[in-house]
Amino acid sequence: MSEKEKKSLLERFVRYCKINTRSSDTSEDFPSTKEQWDLLKILKKELEDMGLEEISLDEKGYLFAALPATKGYENAPVIGFLAHVDTYPGTSAENVSPQIIENYNGKPIILNGNGIVIDEDDSPHLSKMAGHTIITTDGKTLLGADDKAGIASIMEMVAYFKFHPEIPHGKIKVGFTPDEETGRGADFFDVKKFGADAAYTVDGSILGEIETETFCGDSAEVEVIGYDIHPGLAKDKMKNAVRAAADFISRLPEDNLPETTEKRESYLHPIAISGEVGKVVVKFIVRAFNVEELKEREEDIKRIAAETEKDWNGVTFKVNIEEGYRNMKEVLDQYPKVVNLAKEAVKLSGVEPFEGYIRGGTDGCRLSFMGLPTPNIFNGALSFHGVKEHISLEWMSKSCETLRHLVKLWAEEKSIK
Repeated sequence: MSEKEKKSLLERFVRYCKINTRSSDTSEDFPSTKEQWDLLKILKKELEDMGLEEISLDEKGYLFAALPATKGYENAPVIGFLAHVDTYPGTSAENVSPQIIENYNGKPIILNGNGIVIDEDDSPHLSKMAGHTIITTDGKTLLGADDKAGIASIMEMVAYFKFHPEIPHGKIKVGFTPDEETGRGADFFDVKKFGADAAYTVDGSILGEIETETFCGDSAEVEVIGYDIHPGLAKDKMKNAVRAAADFISRLPEDNLPETTEKRESYLHPIAISGEVGKVVVKFIVRAFNVEELKEREEDIKRIAAETEKDWNGVTFKVNIEEGYRNMKEVLDQYPKVVNLAKEAVKLSGVEPFEGYIRGGTDGCRLSFMGLPTPNIFNGALSFHGVKEHISLEWMSKSCETLRHLVKLWAEEKSIK
């Protein structure tokens, strides 16, 4: 990218980051927060101003648009690029104030005197960014690079092809979606309407990484049913579900929790507990890279529930497992070209590509099983979700370059297989 193009990418990114699009994992609305509409409407106007076609923003907050194929390339596969507008619900996104550090010196970054420091313990890649332009928070909010870096890169890529009509390409589809952070981002995604043969989410992190694997994910709910009575009359009668639930949680295997696992290790994670003496509900998420290990973790929950019930006379445990998503590698292995062209595009941007995995899920995971194979491309951001979130402009630029090369590569193909 030229220096002028990098400046445009930076300005676009900062502008998007300043818009509060924090989602909510407790809201029953969709999108979960009205603030997400603010960015969606801005993006719709920018797409209109660029002259894209088939622009639609539906009642669920899905924004789609198309850049038609150049003449003679109408039969190339239709390729989509996706990013989510919402930010993580657990960290404030109000009054985001991006801080721009030019010619970064490679040393720990102090965030505006707040006593918060970004160092290599937080971000092992910092030393690789010496001389870069780094964008951080002021230590009070998240930055929102997850996934406004992806949005900015997609928008700059589209602008590049729109204003360089001499460069051949197939039809390009873009999509900006709500509520990825709540796990509901693909709930109402219309794959047929989107109209792509394959797609890429631009929601990864480390320079050069193409993510092709996700966890398999299920949820579990454990009902602990006791018996409540006035405490003054409780002797030999009360069956306290709160105490029984606490005992149950204390028995969870220490080696299979999020805080004790890494890499490809599986876990079960109690995420919420609510109730009273008569009834308590404990909610879990369960994660593993294959179904066999996922079922092992779910059997742990059932076994511990049964053992605890046996020790608490009169208290009943009911376990309900709900299937969530599966490892997208199962789908992507059927479409090696989709992954291989992404790796080739990374190489053409001057970066060594590598395949990675996600200790979580993505919209692309669900979309892959909905018929749209969708690996995940790096956007350059680091330390997602917290006040130490930051990004290198140079890494973000390489993400945008990768998208450009990917479009050019697909123009020469006839199918996605």
